[in-house]
Amino acid sequence: MNEQQPYAVIDGHGAMNVFEIYIKTTPERLWEAITDEEMRSKYSFGVGTVSEWTAGSEYKSGVPGAIEIAAGVNVEVDPPRRLVQTFTALWSDDVRAEGESRVTWEIEPVGSSCRLRVTHDQLSADANSELFGGWPMILSGLKTLLETGDLLDTPGSLRYAEAGS
Repeated sequence: MNEQQPYAVIDGHGAMNVFEIYIKTTPERLWEAITDEEMRSKYSFGVGTVSEWTAGSEYKSGVPGAIEIAAGVNVEVDPPRRLVQTFTALWSDDVRAEGESRVTWEIEPVGSSCRLRVTHDQLSADANSELFGGWPMILSGLKTLLETGDLLDTPGSLRYAEAGS
């Protein structure tokens, strides 16, 4: 990895990004924030995610009536510890052309907090940075919401708020 390549190529194929954050919350509350459509839209630029949250079930992320963001399948669902999903970005032709990747959410209790590790992998070696560039803003918004109840202004949230105005 270097400054121009913020992901890793493993065995000549697939690239990945790993994001880790500590949040003062319970595993159950963190799981709810990841899987509840309304809560998720609060920290994810207004984008909610709808699913039955069972292994093999589909999910769709978007702003109803405005834009589709992503779709995929919940490969592994182990509340409140682990969620593995296929991920196909839909917000533009460029990212749609990237095809399917995978996102793994791992929750581990650490005292009165939780470590959340999000791994976005199975990306092509020259993956479009739009696929993974929003994770730091999304996870920062998640942490702020759970710890304070407030929404966090990020470049992404402000851009989407301006687009909706």
